[in-house]
This record gives sequence, structure tokens and C-alpha cells, in this order.
Amino acid sequence: MKKMMLLGALLVCAAGVGHAQESRQDASLSFMGVYANDVYGLTVEPMHTTSTGGILASYRYDLTPRSQLELNYSWAQNSILYHSASFPVGEVHTRQQEITGAYVYTRSYHNWNPFLEAGVGGYIFTPILDSGTHQSPSKQNTNIGALFGGGVAYEISPSFDVRVQYRGFLMKTPDFGQAQAGFKTNRYYVLMTPALGIAYHF
Repeated sequence: MKKMMLLGALLVCAAGVGHAQESRQDASLSFMGVYANDVYGLTVEPMHTTSTGGILASYRYDLTPRSQLELNYSWAQNSILYHSASFPVGEVHTRQQEITGAYVYTRSYHNWNPFLEAGVGGYIFTPILDSGTHQSPSKQNTNIGALFGGGVAYEISPSFDVRVQYRGFLMKTPDFGQAQAGFKTNRYYVLMTPALGIAYHF
């Protein structure tokens, strides 16, 4: 009888541990590309963003099996060039950082988990005062906007998945406090940051 009670207690404990270990969160680290179309506005013809690579770190918390909340931080470094009739090229070498939050909707098909996301946040553009920045003093810009995107995660184990996604961020173009120098476009643009990475569920 004691053995049966002990066995029953062990089964209850095992079930409790299994429930406690159910994955409700994940953290991911990804390599991302940074691209944007040229922007024409006011005297700028055009504003050109150089393509580059960067790092994206994300955290997700499961509200339900299909709904998650996500926090993102990304970092990249590139140059933004301004062409105008008044000067051939104005250039700012910049460090850009993303801080965003989003709602994620996910579906599951065996090991495949496609998802869509939408959210808000900001991009911080910090001028790097080196030979790549032609206009001084250029000022830091913090541009608020909307995050959108989608992708798919492929589960390679209960704890890990590979994540591929397209991300876009809609915001006003930065002018680095150089509106008088002709950096202001009064236009919105989409900064595209497709990403590939791996997520750990815990």
C-alpha cells in the first residue's frame, strides 16, 4: 500500500513539474539586414540609406498558444546620404537602435509556426563623429513609428527553433537637426530589416 501511495505521489509530482516546465517564453538572437528605398522630398533628391547588417534581440511571452507579446532591441551602423541641388552629397555616419513592442499572432502546423506581428516603438539615430559624417554638429534623432512584419519559425527541438522573418518600420525620415542644410524631406519611409536567427524556449 505504501508503495502504491509513493508511486501515486511521484506521478502527481511529475505531472506538476511537466506543467511548470511548459514553455511560456522565448528569447531569440538574429542577424538582420537593413535596407530602405530612396526618399525624395523638399530639396532632397534623394535621401539614400546604405545597406548594412545588424543584430536583433527579441523576447516573447505567450498569452495564449496563438498570441504573444514581443519586445525587440536591434543595433546597426550605416550611412545616410542626402543629395540636393545646393550640395552634391551630405552624409551622416550613424548608429541606429530599435526599441519596439509588438503583438504576435502565431499558427502551428507540425514543426512549422508561421506568424504575423504589429506594434509600435522608436528608432534612435546617433551620428558618429568621424570622417563619414560631413555635417557637424549633427544631432541625435529619435523617430517614433509602427512595426509590422511576419515570418515562420521551424521547431528543431522542444527548446529551440529557427526563425526567418520580414520586418518593416514606418517612420519619418531623420534630418539630424540639419533642416537648414537641406536634410529635411517631410516624408515617411519604411526601414526594412529582414532577419534570420534562433530562439530558445523556456
